[in-house]
Amino acid sequence: MQSFRLSMVPAGLVLTMGLLLSGCANTPKDLTAGWTPEKIYSEARDEASAGAWDKAIGYYEKLEGRAAGTALAQQAQINKAFAQYKTGDKIQAIATLDRFIRLHPTSPALDYAIYLKGLVNFNDNLGLFAFITRQDLSERDQKAAKDSYEAFRDLSTRFPDSKYTADARQRMTYIINSLAAYEVHVARFYASRGAHVAAINRAQQAIADYQGVPALEEALAILISSYKAMGMATLSNDAKRVLQSSFPKSAFLLTDGAEVKRSSGWRLW
Repeated sequence: MQSFRLSMVPAGLVLTMGLLLSGCANTPKDLTAGWTPEKIYSEARDEASAGAWDKAIGYYEKLEGRAAGTALAQQAQINKAFAQYKTGDKIQAIATLDRFIRLHPTSPALDYAIYLKGLVNFNDNLGLFAFITRQDLSERDQKAAKDSYEAFRDLSTRFPDSKYTADARQRMTYIINSLAAYEVHVARFYASRGAHVAAINRAQQAIADYQGVPALEEALAILISSYKAMGMATLSNDAKRVLQSSFPKSAFLLTDGAEVKRSSGWRLW
């Protein structure tokens, strides 16, 4: 009988075998191996209810594979997106929702998927504290706000009778008012430092981009005062006529566009 001693086996082979055995020993056991899809879904819901969003995401991902092609798999995908949103992983949440919208264009949950996409990018502090505390609203936040607005508008257009549409329209109003208020805040900042050309440009931008919002009252006032400061009486008077026509009770009419102290600012909702 042929035999060999362990010392004769190449060291590299021994190391490789050891690593393989170690890897097998450390492979985590799949606790859901014998579970039904309904059981996985129930566990995922329980974890989500407890705020254990990461665990819930893991269960929903398993459920997507186990119940592929069923309504339960679609529900798992939607719930996973919400869980990703709750963990703050907005990029993954949007990716999950985009995939759902692309793969399931006739799903009865499509209106909710579009609404959730808008909600993921929505920031209910947008603009409100930015212009009060003189902190800049970053380009990233503005892009997210505009993406949120587009999702809500898509929902309103495609599903006007959805139970989510009324809330989406309120949020659209908030976003537009916030972005306009920020533009006017920047224009006011420039005007207060004598940078009247820059102030005029930002005020005009706000007027061009955002129609029918409360912040346009001050945008027009900034045009009045900045044009006047630059000796452009005709343009100042034109802006004043527009202000009078659009906001006949404006306090800015009494100050020729000069800054007016306000106790509560604009109403964003």
